[in-house]
Amino acid sequence: MPAAVNNAVSLISASVQVLLERCLMNAVTPKRFTIAEYHRLIELGFLTEANHIELIRGELIQMTAKGTPHTVCSSILCRQLDRLLGDQAVIRGQDPITLPNQSEPEPDVVIARGRDEDYLAHHPYPEDILLVIEISDKTIDYDQRTKLSLYVEAGISHYWIVNLPDSQLERHSQPYKNAQNKFSYLSKQISLSNQSVAIPGFENALLDLSRLFPESASE
Repeated sequence: MPAAVNNAVSLISASVQVLLERCLMNAVTPKRFTIAEYHRLIELGFLTEANHIELIRGELIQMTAKGTPHTVCSSILCRQLDRLLGDQAVIRGQDPITLPNQSEPEPDVVIARGRDEDYLAHHPYPEDILLVIEISDKTIDYDQRTKLSLYVEAGISHYWIVNLPDSQLERHSQPYKNAQNKFSYLSKQISLSNQSVAIPGFENALLDLSRLFPESASE
């Protein structure tokens, strides 16, 4: 590569790196990215899995580090879902979904229609998604407010929060928009650790919550 071109590439890379660092800081007016721009940053290698970044309403948001209770719960949940659903649906763990509000979050668990191969060309869209699940310990307020608002606005029909501090499952469904054009879920149900719940779209598949909250179930 000619020296001039090489220098130009280096300058561009350095400029993009500085821009990304500024975006991850609490700037007064943060730079907002489109999904296409976000994908381009990933393709160019400026964002990798090691960065632990997700796109929320056009902003690059640093994801919270996961503790052992979160990790264990996630592992048990995915194993249970895989056993219950098999090849009837796609079960994705901490992988992106693409939403129309310039967002590409990475929920802890997503159940999507079809087969894994259906998502080679793109991540699941809202119309593909049967259920989004977030496992919450340190992020409970964020998941109950920011993530809930994000998912209901995108038309996600079922959103569950595995509330580890309170040992309960919060199930949100029936998204709607009120007279003030604010989005919310019409239904919120609380299920305790000694209960089983049906998986949306698979009413005969019952998820045993005692496996997700083993300490509470044994008390």
